[in-house]
Amino acid sequence: MKKEAPVTFCHFSRKGYALFACLGREVRIGVLGVATLGSAVPCLAAQSAYCTNAAADDSVTVKAEDTDSALLLGEAVVSASRAPLGAGLAARQVTTLTRSDLAAAGVTSINDVLKLTAGVDVRQRGGFGIQTDISINGGTFDQIAILVNGISVNNPQTGHNAADFPLNIDDIERIEVLEGAASRLYGSQAFSGAINVITRNGGSPLEASVSGGSYGTIMASARSAWSLSPRLQTSVSGSFQRSDGAVKNGDFAGGKMFWQGRYEDSAFRLDAQAGMTANDFGANTFYSAAYPNQWESLRRYLISVKAETKGKVRLTPYLSWLRNADHYQLVRNTPSGENFHRSDVYTAGLGAWTAWRLGRTAIGAEIREEGIYSSSLGREMEPSLHFPVRGEEGIFYTRHDARTNVSYFMEHNVLLRRWTLSAGVIADRNTSVGRGFRFYPGVDVSFRPVASWRLYASWNNSMRLPTFTDLWYKSPTQEGNVDLRPEECSSFRAGADYTSRVVEAGVSLHFNRGTNMIDWVMRSPEDIYHATSFELDNMGASASAVINCDEWLGRKQPLRRLTVAYAYLYQHRRSGEDYYKSNYALEYLRHKFTATLSHRIIGGLSASWTLRVQQREGAYLLYLDGQSTGQLQPYGAHALLDCRLQWNIRRYDLFCDLTNLTSHRYYDLSNVRQPGFMLMAGAKVRL
Repeated sequence: MKKEAPVTFCHFSRKGYALFACLGREVRIGVLGVATLGSAVPCLAAQSAYCTNAAADDSVTVKAEDTDSALLLGEAVVSASRAPLGAGLAARQVTTLTRSDLAAAGVTSINDVLKLTAGVDVRQRGGFGIQTDISINGGTFDQIAILVNGISVNNPQTGHNAADFPLNIDDIERIEVLEGAASRLYGSQAFSGAINVITRNGGSPLEASVSGGSYGTIMASARSAWSLSPRLQTSVSGSFQRSDGAVKNGDFAGGKMFWQGRYEDSAFRLDAQAGMTANDFGANTFYSAAYPNQWESLRRYLISVKAETKGKVRLTPYLSWLRNADHYQLVRNTPSGENFHRSDVYTAGLGAWTAWRLGRTAIGAEIREEGIYSSSLGREMEPSLHFPVRGEEGIFYTRHDARTNVSYFMEHNVLLRRWTLSAGVIADRNTSVGRGFRFYPGVDVSFRPVASWRLYASWNNSMRLPTFTDLWYKSPTQEGNVDLRPEECSSFRAGADYTSRVVEAGVSLHFNRGTNMIDWVMRSPEDIYHATSFELDNMGASASAVINCDEWLGRKQPLRRLTVAYAYLYQHRRSGEDYYKSNYALEYLRHKFTATLSHRIIGGLSASWTLRVQQREGAYLLYLDGQSTGQLQPYGAHALLDCRLQWNIRRYDLFCDLTNLTSHRYYDLSNVRQPGFMLMAGAKVRL
């Protein structure tokens, strides 16, 4: 076999894509100047989060001649392609929220930090992240993929409460938000985007926090991480929270636990995780304002194992199990409209990717089995197959539905000096739709004219299966539709990013053309909600900018960072039956503006201010004393100002979160008046 001539490595170009020319070739280290070593030392010493993330995510490697050691250079890998690529190389736009972003914003839940992203719509019936629906770019809460370390946690029963992540805030390394159709990356759930929560490895032997405040709210959490050997790391966390509720019938109590472990040697890396959530809460007007005293109890369990081999061809097998158990009461503490559901999702997949002269190529396959046992959803089972609901005397699961999804994917990334081209397709077959495969292709391209600029454009197709609730749910206020077809969408996106030491900025445009889009509508003021489908165009634009004041004005002045972002959306319903009111799809944010300013006050005392201004399209049917008035009330616009005060003392943090400082009362969901001023204060310790 002919051996290629070695590449002489003479200098660092400070670009995340610089070493792709060396992949698969012998590299000879040339002369390194003093200035070069000066810029390399922070990375080698793991002082930079930029370099640390790259190492954690197995970015570009340069191998020595006959050793297994590697010097990891480049930037954090983002989940914008099947084969791992650094953020500077990715052809798609990914918004990344880091641990420092979460800490500065003073959030108590993942849902709260997502409010800071202009393209993400977060609607909740009360404070503290309970009963939250999340959507992207005007889509619905059923149309996004929710993942933990790349493992899907979507519930096929319903997208409601999908954001009840089975992990704790202290477990998070970063959150990646991918906007636009992403089925070829994350499967059929990623119809209008994806949210991927990346957890951190390592940490302190003990981190603990406790806080309390408005409405009798108490929150406590603890996390412990340790290395059992140089190759084996593990961590475990737990939390508890309870509240009397920031809105009427908004009380809640529950907790979370999360464990993860990693084993890594020269041949492969193995990651395992397990999480659970348990929440009981008053579900204020959850499905209808005609029944304001609803109640729900949720249990969620996640177990997954994922591996990756090392070498020329990387194999990535994974297995996961997700269970959601749901107990719902239309009238609290009564059997009226009571439902019990248990859904299970079993997933097995195998991916492979390799780097070669023409870029990076990835292929793979996945099989996913989704099933539900219920007292109301699905087809009636034979009486001999009924089985009892755990913990409930005399209650049985009497209905069942299931579907199997098989998919194959292929993707290739062409990596040039200034260009990245990513093209791929997913072939998807589901037993609930038909015997044939459906193909959803996509192409992403980016161009880097200079080091600080990136221009990008993409076109992707996606699909989403109706949830079991869309198909089967029936109550005094809602009726599903078993004839619903999968939603399909063509998504076009284009934009530009600018990055420098002082300023990070970006603009983007998108256009989505959807068919068989699913919504729940009323046909008259006296009607109930019916699941139906229609054709919809969705278009919008967004812009954002970050000013790093420390880099611009120096570290002796008080200002740290200023972030501003704005998103605009417009939707056009092309066809569909006449309706009186939309319950989900057409209640979107027309305008959303966010601004965050963090600054030092004195010593270890700092503050972070957040302003959110948003205008929601659509209107809600006004109810008085549980009775419909037949009048539609527009949501309108509102502005919220929050502040976090934080005092850092070596291993201790003291904090005070002031939410809605102007105590503005507004409506963001049907007939649920959102709370005014709220205060939470607490402390955190790291040992």
